[in-house]
Amino acid sequence: MATPQFILDLRTRIGHDPLWLMGVTACIVNSKNELLLAKRADTDQWALIYGIIEPGEEAADCAVRETLEETCVPCTIDALVALTSSPRMITYANGDQAQYMDHMFIGHATDAQAALAQVGDGENTAVGWFAQDALPDNLAQSTRERLQLLDQWRAQGSTSAIFGTTITQASS
Repeated sequence: MATPQFILDLRTRIGHDPLWLMGVTACIVNSKNELLLAKRADTDQWALIYGIIEPGEEAADCAVRETLEETCVPCTIDALVALTSSPRMITYANGDQAQYMDHMFIGHATDAQAALAQVGDGENTAVGWFAQDALPDNLAQSTRERLQLLDQWRAQGSTSAIFGTTITQASS
């Protein structure tokens, strides 16, 4: 994910020290119940839409913003699926350290033009809609884990969010 300006500003003051960051994952479906995925430029893997919450931003609003920025698909958030955390500090290639609390949402595309999903920024090389039983082989491990949470949430009747689960890595 592109590093938000507020984090770059913090890094000028704290260097590579650990940051505890809030993030979102958006599981967006269309009218055919297909799932919106993006092929990440940094890993060449397909993944759900995710990003970092900006200061003062509501988590659900961030999921809508990230989806629009990355895929040009307008959406509405329907429910919180899970609140998860990465099990360990992640150290990036440049030495920056971070750990994430992730708000995973399910939502739906709100525009007939959603079928024309397209890359909206430099974070991805492709975007597309996939039947949930025909996902691409090169799916990020963290997306596989999140889709298992989505299945678990649906199986319990979609009545309340799942708490306390860990996800392999926010960047995988």
